This record gives sequence, structure tokens and C-alpha cells, in this order.
Amino acid sequence: MSTTSKSASTQQARMVVDKAFKIAEVDKRIYGSFIEHLGRAVYGGIYEPSHPGADNLGFRNDVKDLVRQLNVPIIRYPGGNFVSGYNWEDGVGPVEQRSKRLDLAWRALEPNEVGTNEFMNWAKEVGSEVMMAVNLGTRGVDAARNLLEYCNHPEGSYWSDLRRSHGYEQPHKIKTWCLGNEMDGPWQIGQKTPVEYGRLAYETAKAMRLVDPDIELVSCGSSSTAMPTFPEWEAVTLDHTYDVADFVSLHQYYGNRDNDTANYLARSMDMEHFIRTVIATCDYIKAKKRSKKTMYLSFDEWNVWYHSNQADRKIEPWSVGPPQLEDVYNFEDALLVGSMLITLLRHADRVKMACMAQLVNVIAPIMTENGGRAWKQTIFYPYMHASIYGRGVSLQPVVESPVYDAQDYTDVPYLDSAVVYNEAEEELTIFAVNRHLEEALELKCDVRGFENYRVIEHIVLEHDNLKVANTANEEKVKPHSHGDAACENGYVNTRLSKASWNVIRLKKA
Repeated sequence: MSTTSKSASTQQARMVVDKAFKIAEVDKRIYGSFIEHLGRAVYGGIYEPSHPGADNLGFRNDVKDLVRQLNVPIIRYPGGNFVSGYNWEDGVGPVEQRSKRLDLAWRALEPNEVGTNEFMNWAKEVGSEVMMAVNLGTRGVDAARNLLEYCNHPEGSYWSDLRRSHGYEQPHKIKTWCLGNEMDGPWQIGQKTPVEYGRLAYETAKAMRLVDPDIELVSCGSSSTAMPTFPEWEAVTLDHTYDVADFVSLHQYYGNRDNDTANYLARSMDMEHFIRTVIATCDYIKAKKRSKKTMYLSFDEWNVWYHSNQADRKIEPWSVGPPQLEDVYNFEDALLVGSMLITLLRHADRVKMACMAQLVNVIAPIMTENGGRAWKQTIFYPYMHASIYGRGVSLQPVVESPVYDAQDYTDVPYLDSAVVYNEAEEELTIFAVNRHLEEALELKCDVRGFENYRVIEHIVLEHDNLKVANTANEEKVKPHSHGDAACENGYVNTRLSKASWNVIRLKKA
């Protein structure tokens, strides 16, 4: 472990939590996810008509059950890189009349058995809204406004009446729309310069708002912090889209290619820096335009992604639903995912949407076998815990923690934490990751501002083997509720196991 202690004791941490230290109300949509027409996310993932557990529309009931457990509020669709070459008209109307198309983004064959209406049906089944993306790669204003009319206009126009003829009399009323995807990337079909994208996104947004003034729009941000144009891309594109967009997107993935776990678990600090830099850039444009409007952030792609890189190079092109981007996540991945969720919560004042990318099979918390079982990956659990217990007001804890230095980061706190207060339910939840790989962390948390609150549960995700993963046959990494947190005289005292994810739940007696 490449760490250097900067404290006489690496085993003591303190925290103060008070109702007055409010960051913001947590928008439930920060617990969103993503389904792209990529790999087995759709075909063999959510949709498999030949599966013995499929419903009458061909969607897998076992997958739906697992998605419902995550309580996913919004799902981005249909891409991703896929959307930049997608003609949405191919995915509507009678299925038997739909054309098969070459998907150039992932070099697969798209059968178009699942399209806009089928996905809207599925999303309704699992209790999720949809964040729809429009193609600003090979297409633009006309296709975007037509898709919006098809989805949201009640009746009496060409595209709305076409939807009705397809069996959907009521409009889908999709509120949130992405203006393209990763248009800064050379891998993107129809890559744009910042000015090209800014102009196209502005004109597209203008037309879409004429069709439906009540929609929300997401302007494309940088594909990652590593892009050479970051953050100039945000500054230039927002100069065009600031007045018509409600959000700017952020995308970021991390991996442990050097097998340096201490450094890997600190990568959420890069995510923190990314968010702060984009906020600063947004506020610069706000000042430049003398605007009173605040631009919010949609972190609509985030996760761990690196395990499947070698396997993906061997995929034969032009097949339907090949096993692409099928990362098998281990325990240390779950710890980083927990810290990434904590980072999102600490920025609840500006990050209002986020999407774990993706939901099923493709860099996902849920995995399936074609024709067989579905199971939970290690990262399923911190995502589920945050989604269920992280609803309310995000509070700013005052934290004292020992720190360490890693290869790429200095002063990394062993204790990574976020706190959410649900006033309506009279519940307080402390999310905490102990990054120390060898020692437990004794935590003393001052909660005297929450009179008569007691610990009702201390959930722990831990394992002695950082590299262990779950499989269809055995769930080796799963949480337990045997944590020792207890509240006495206004203080929560607990021992956070080495390398662990913790959810400490308090409720008023």
C-alpha cells in the first residue's frame, strides 16, 4: 500500500453533524442510471423474449425486480455513443417491419426490436422516468423536434398522430432531454468543435422548446477531465447554450490498472475536482452574461470501467447483443463507487442529476446470463443504499480524519463521508467509507443537534479480499447489519472496519 501516514494515530476520526449545516435538498434523480443500445444492456439484459421469465412484451421479470430494488428515479436512453448514429424512426411502428441497422458506435447489429415506445413501457414498469437523448452527431434540429413531437404532443399533428397509430394514444410526457452525447470525443460519430456543437445545440434547444416549453435540457460537457479541451469546452459551448439549457453534463470513469488500491480509492477526489471546476466554469459564464440563472450539473455517466477492456478487443463485429463492456466488479470497486456516491451527495446544491453507467450487463450493478440467472454485482449495494436512504437534505459534516498520501493524491482522508437528513421521516443517515486498507477507524460523531435520535441500523459492506467478486453461483460480497454504531448522550460511537462501506441510520425515538 503506497501510503504515508500524516497523523500520530490513523485510527481516530471525529465528525460533527448539525441540522443547520445544510448543503441542499437531494434531488432524487442523482440516483439515476443509464441504458444504451450497447452490448447486452438491452438484448439479453432487460429484453430477452426467449427467457423463461420474460413478460408478454419480452422483458425479463427477474431484471425488473432487481431494478426496482435499486429504486432508480430516472434512466438515460438510448445512448451514449449509440445515439450519435441512431435514427429514432427505425425503432417505432410494427416490430416486424423495422429495419436492422449497423451500429457504427459499437460495431454491432441493431435489430430495433426495442425502441422508444417499448422502452417507455419498461421504464414505467420499473418506476423510472426517462432522460431521452437526441442525435446531434449525424442529425440535428429536425430529427430532435420530430422525436419530441412524437413523444410529447397530445394529438392532431403528423408525429403525434403517428404515435397514436402505433398504439400509444397518450403522450409519454418525457421531461428531460440530452442535447447529444460526448460531442467533444474523436470516437463520436459527428464529433463537433465547441463552436459547432454550441450553435447546433442552441438551435436544437430553441426548436424543441417551441414544441414543448416545459422540457428540461442538458448541454454536453466534456467527456472526462482528461480531454485536452477541458474545461474550455464548457466555457465555449455554454456561451451558446447557457440561456436555453438547464444542465451541463459530466462523464467520468475510473479504473485500477496499476493495482494500487490506495491510489484507486482516492480517485473520488478527482471527481470532486471535476465537479468544482465545472461549477466554476458555469459561474464564469453566468457572470459573463450578467445572468441570474444558475446552471446545474448532470453527472450522467459515472462508474468504474476497466476490467473488460482487453476482452472487448476480441469482439466480432456486427452481431446482436455481444458481451461488450461486461466488467466483473470486485469488492474494492464497491468502495470507490461508495465514495463517488458520497461525492455526489456533498455537491447536492449543484449536482441535480446523475446516472450510474450503466444498469444491466454493461459496466453495471446487475448481471444476467442469456436464458439463465440474474445477480447483483458488488457495486449494487452502495448504489442501492444511497438510493433508498439518501433522500432528504444533504448536510455538511465537519470532519477530522487522519490522512495519507498516494501516488496521485495527497492528504487523502481515510474517512470519506456524507450525511442526509430526512425531516419528514425523522431519520438521519451517515454514509462512510474507511479507505484504510489495514486498520479499523474509530469514529466519534457529534449529533447533539438531533435530540432523542438513536441508531436503528448500521449496515456494513466488508470483505478480507479486495479482489473478490460476486457470480451467478455465489454472492460473496453482500452487506450485513452487524455494525456496532450506538448513540449515547448525543454522540455516535462506532468502529469502521478496514476498507469498508458503512450506512449508519438514526431515527428519532
